[in-house]
Amino acid sequence: MSDLPAVNPEYFDDAIASNLSEDASPMPRFLILYGSVRERSYSRFAAEEAGRLLTKMGAEVKIFNPSGLPLPDDAPDTHPKVLELRELVRWCDGMIWSSPERHGAMSSVMKAQIDWIPLSEGAVRPSQGKTLAVMQVSGGSQSFNAVNQMRILGRWMRMFTIANQSSVPKAWQEFDDAGRMKPSALYDRIVDVTEELFKITLILKPHTAYLADRYSERKESHQELSARMNQAKI
Repeated sequence: MSDLPAVNPEYFDDAIASNLSEDASPMPRFLILYGSVRERSYSRFAAEEAGRLLTKMGAEVKIFNPSGLPLPDDAPDTHPKVLELRELVRWCDGMIWSSPERHGAMSSVMKAQIDWIPLSEGAVRPSQGKTLAVMQVSGGSQSFNAVNQMRILGRWMRMFTIANQSSVPKAWQEFDDAGRMKPSALYDRIVDVTEELFKITLILKPHTAYLADRYSERKESHQELSARMNQAKI
């Protein structure tokens, strides 16, 4: 556990996959988004801690760097950073969104990434049926404005947002000079969040397609097919 110095190995569950996975199918894949491009970005530090934990549990993790991502509608959707983000959304089974709270809300960097995720590709949202965990960092006292907003967006994107969440107050004193989070109850909560996300994703992953299947979309697809097949001859 040398890569996770704040974790007490005696209590770390390293058998989640074997306890919950029924076969040898690939482990879950997670995309992590963070909401600040500052050099000492505490939302990135928290995101990286979560990524290390998920990797230790057996997951495949990718973290998207939002630097260079244009504002929504200020560039074509063929922009390289937009294509990179969208491909990662298609690739993953679940996500973590980690944002600073600014002016009582998630950051514009965080919202821009979410806004570039298309609402539909065909009839299905590329985020539909994926799992989600939300986290935030604050410069002052503990707050939950950003995580609450991200929960609303997760629901809008038709994602299964887990019950647990992380909010780190006075984030500037929770990370060392190397950007690693110090041992604390706040760090333990991030362990809880990643553990729950990993468990829920393992349970849902074999059934994602069925869980995301919707009556209204089946009906709409049937109507579109009927209209196309029954066109009057020209």
